[in-house]
Amino acid sequence: MTTRRALLGALPLIGVASCGEGGDAYADAVAATWALPHASAAAGLPVQALVHAATLAASGHNTQPWRFVSRDRELIIQPDLSRRTPVVDPDDHHLFVSLGCAAETLLQAATGYGWTGEARFLGPVEGVAVTLSPRRQAADPLFAAIAHRASTRGDYDPRPVATATLHALAASAGPEVALSLITDRPRLGELTALIVEGDNAQVGDPAFRRELMAWIRFDAAEALARRDGLFARSSGNPTLPRWLGSRMFDLAFTVKSSADKIAGQMAHTAGAAVFTGPSADPAGWVAMGRAFTRFALTATARGLKLAFLNQPVEDPPTRVELAAWLGDPVRRPDLVVRFGEGPAMPRSLRRPVSAVLAA
Repeated sequence: MTTRRALLGALPLIGVASCGEGGDAYADAVAATWALPHASAAAGLPVQALVHAATLAASGHNTQPWRFVSRDRELIIQPDLSRRTPVVDPDDHHLFVSLGCAAETLLQAATGYGWTGEARFLGPVEGVAVTLSPRRQAADPLFAAIAHRASTRGDYDPRPVATATLHALAASAGPEVALSLITDRPRLGELTALIVEGDNAQVGDPAFRRELMAWIRFDAAEALARRDGLFARSSGNPTLPRWLGSRMFDLAFTVKSSADKIAGQMAHTAGAAVFTGPSADPAGWVAMGRAFTRFALTATARGLKLAFLNQPVEDPPTRVELAAWLGDPVRRPDLVVRFGEGPAMPRSLRRPVSAVLAA
């Protein structure tokens, strides 16, 4: 889903001081959000813990477009269409990818709580059902990685990733999804050009800019109140009150500044992954989200950071070029992800379980 990549890289250049950091309150909220709850397998299905883990999944603009319903040993993940992003995601591609991310995160969390499960797509209205049954509790690296996975929008070490790690990443996506791992610099340069091309089209679109700005949380107070969206500091930008941040956004978010930001990030990237799902429909997009989540948790477990750069799959003309560049012009590319070793950055928040789980 769209990173969104900055509020955008040029803001620090304007010379506006950071403010509204939120201090201990934001740090405490992050710590609580990203801690997997303790649960005993003997106490029955840990619904609250599983839903909490599932909310840590990736979603476009951190919209968290899901609702959860508990039925015996089944959890239903339904789409929340009130959280659509119709400009950047007019066919709800990212929304259904997000449902797949939540479903796979829930399944991986279940293993750490002594359960196992299967997910099945019910339909674009009904969502995804995850049916669970008890199993022996065992340590699992992907379970442990759930609390550490994040979209990290900083610079990475550009040196190559170990071959064994690349093999593990390639295997993680599964047989349904076509995964292209790109690690040589010339190909990464070509991909960078496609990302910038898609980005140029978006940055110049007033509707896109309005939608993106609506999901930016410019300071910690706003992020704490909403617990969704794109926290400015998570992209390495200063925190500002909304009245000032929105004005700085319009000044800083230009075609050139955004293109420069992308070029710099891709120069400080070890590799990129382009995912193409099994079908260009909600069922295929859910499968895509599940595959990406396995990839992301595998990468996290092996010490890598990653972030989306989805501009070339979000802009339809650029998406056609990307498909041809991949050598598979018939299928629709779904996600573009950069990866590499790098430092952690401030984390985003999630809405509480009480806000997304039906009573």
